[in-house]
Amino acid sequence: MLSNSPIVNEYVDRTPSSQALAERAGKFFPSAISHDSRHTTPYGIYVDKALGSRKWDADGNVYVDYFGGHGALLLGHRNAEVEACIQEALAAGTHFGSSHRFEVAWAEAVQRLMPSAERIRFTSSGTEATLLAMRLARAFTGKNKIARFRTHFHGWHDHMAFGVANHYDGSPTPGVLPEVAAQVVLLDPNDIDGVAGVLERDPEISAVILEPTGGGGGMIPLAPDFVTQLRALTAQHGVLLIMDEVVTGFRVHRGGAQGLLGVTPDLTTLAKILAGGLPGGAVAGRADILDHLDFQAAADRDFEKIHHPGTFNANPLSAAAGTKTLEIIASSDACARAAAFGAELRQRLNESFARAGVAWAAYDQPASIFIFMNAAGLAIDPRNFDPLAIPYQDLKAKPPGLLNKLRLALLIGGVDFSGSGGGVISATHDDGDLEQTVAAFEQAVTLLKAEESLPRI
Repeated sequence: MLSNSPIVNEYVDRTPSSQALAERAGKFFPSAISHDSRHTTPYGIYVDKALGSRKWDADGNVYVDYFGGHGALLLGHRNAEVEACIQEALAAGTHFGSSHRFEVAWAEAVQRLMPSAERIRFTSSGTEATLLAMRLARAFTGKNKIARFRTHFHGWHDHMAFGVANHYDGSPTPGVLPEVAAQVVLLDPNDIDGVAGVLERDPEISAVILEPTGGGGGMIPLAPDFVTQLRALTAQHGVLLIMDEVVTGFRVHRGGAQGLLGVTPDLTTLAKILAGGLPGGAVAGRADILDHLDFQAAADRDFEKIHHPGTFNANPLSAAAGTKTLEIIASSDACARAAAFGAELRQRLNESFARAGVAWAAYDQPASIFIFMNAAGLAIDPRNFDPLAIPYQDLKAKPPGLLNKLRLALLIGGVDFSGSGGGVISATHDDGDLEQTVAAFEQAVTLLKAEESLPRI
């Protein structure tokens, strides 16, 4: 029981102000939260301030942060140059209801890093971006279906609300129309032959959308040549390829996963790092596809234009923050520093798991890290772990109660890992953060061994 857990009791003792705020929040918000990933039992931390790689909760506890603004903060919290640009934009006004110079500079910064972005349309979020990308694909091709991969996350709208953590059979989750779900074809990750068969049999597929490093930002990694093969297959069948780079854009490489992999998609969806820590998303890609948003192109070629408003599209504050963030990424080694930190952390954690005799493993994508908790008790060596050899069902399987306790134990040690068992890394994480993170994991494993049965090597 949680009430009898020393881990939970210590966490509660350390966070009375967060507990009080959670009780207040419970009067307004379902589960007292405003984002599902913040769900923690008995409650999550409430943060007062952040700087660089650290954040401070309402009780003054300091944490090495691996949430990173849900992946938006490659440059860490409160980058001084980005803040200065936000202040400049703020002094001019928060919302003009008109076009402005900030949005033009923002689009230029995107195109410099992503040459595939022949045209760009800004949105307010990544979910809006994937929704618009699907609508563009259907309008451009005249076909109705979207193919996507099990475990890949593309936002919370109806076409994407199943097949990520459950409903792998394609059945709709609550509130989603069966008729909508029927227009989505779910594919298995890393099964290129299966994709080829589906594209051969179903001529109604307009586009294939994927997270190009794998589901959950790489938690379910894709084989190195999978995306290259997928690009060839979609081109062969006249099917559009949509790279959802909401997570990977400007994180795994200056040019996103498409720059890392050398693959050019037809459409790209962006958010998170794009807007420098403020709300913002975008669809970018081929001019002839984005023409379906263009008034003159619709008139000239006699098709009905896609209607696309949005009160906060290309908000000047987001545009200013995003432009400066992308300029810093373009001119610095920020991506490489974050990736190097992740690789070192992975190695150190796996050495620690091996010493402790625990059959867990850390694995990474550039600037992200994940923990395999081995719910099935598979025989693994943390020092020689290959996530591509593990079925996606096992990579995703994390006992909820144990995962929750791991999160609490890490918070006790001053580390804020996400509730999914992973974390995003910024260019501001340093050697001190590395040592504290390893120490927090070692302490967490010790605490968990006293309360839970962990898989043994």
